[in-house]
Amino acid sequence: MIGWTLGRYFFLRYVTITCYFLMGSFALSLILDFTEQSGRLSALPDYSAIQAFGLSAMRVPYIMQQVFPFIALFAAMATLISLNRKYELVVARSVGVSAWQFLLPACAGALLFGLVAVLAVNPLAAWGFERSEQITANWRAGKANDVSADRVPWLRQKTDEGDTIIGSKSVVNRGLRLVDAVFIRLDKNQDVIERYDAKTADLEDGFWRLNQATKFVLGERPVSEETVRIPTRLRPEFVEESLAAPETIPFFELRNKIAAARSFGYSANAFDMHFQSLLALPALLMAMTLIAATVSLKFVRFGQSGAMILGGVLAGFVLYVVTVVVKAFGNAGFVPPFVAAWTPVLIATFFGVSFLLHKEDG
Repeated sequence: MIGWTLGRYFFLRYVTITCYFLMGSFALSLILDFTEQSGRLSALPDYSAIQAFGLSAMRVPYIMQQVFPFIALFAAMATLISLNRKYELVVARSVGVSAWQFLLPACAGALLFGLVAVLAVNPLAAWGFERSEQITANWRAGKANDVSADRVPWLRQKTDEGDTIIGSKSVVNRGLRLVDAVFIRLDKNQDVIERYDAKTADLEDGFWRLNQATKFVLGERPVSEETVRIPTRLRPEFVEESLAAPETIPFFELRNKIAAARSFGYSANAFDMHFQSLLALPALLMAMTLIAATVSLKFVRFGQSGAMILGGVLAGFVLYVVTVVVKAFGNAGFVPPFVAAWTPVLIATFFGVSFLLHKEDG
């Protein structure tokens, strides 16, 4: 069994190299997002470079969540390669330490990395992304002609008075506030009665509250109204599922949101898929470490090879692509979210374990 001193040394090497990759990824993500945000928002009157930089800083944790599997892969590969170059793994093998034993600290580091990502980074990312969207929506409110509008979400609600078609330029507060909202009211014959254009619309208990609205009726002059109430039967759980991005819901709140949505008869597949993906993230990072190990063992026996490094990168990329594709099936409801989230992890783990068993134990 690997000793405490040697195991701690390998663990600290993995943690140190992982921190280097995290800092590099943070800086790169910040620069790229700041450049993109500056190009999209610079035409708005309230724009300033300092505020745009702050927006990018709030968005970086959300962006980095997408690259955590690659960080785990590259950190494990870099750790094992550096240990090979200094012949430290050769010495460890010579005293009877097997690959399973010196991989244990790296797997423990990957597990710790995944837990920190789920329990600490995810809530921070959800808050930062939601806050940045609110600030951006406030900048854009009433100025849709200045920038290209995002995809406009639409809802249709039914009441005793008729139907109402609801649209907006931006969605914030997890779908409960619409910015630059449009409400088109129809009678029971599906004829248009009136239209409201509002700066914001908030979902309250039993009604939408429209702020700074303009009322349009065919054959009449537009009328400005400070506040308008439009009755609704929509529940916050339905609006959240329909309009809110699952990434804006912190990990600790997802289970309650899923249960509440399903109690009203909604599927909540997107939120369940996101929840299961977060649960599987630590195991996915450990699977990435095993994939890195399958590449690193070749270096010990046959010398380091660029082709083997490329093979490890491609294997990790294929795993990531499969994970994204299966996640799309889970969001659409074609595959149960639990199966969609854990199947790629199990496949990658079995691949890594099988390869190591073949090379180490014959």
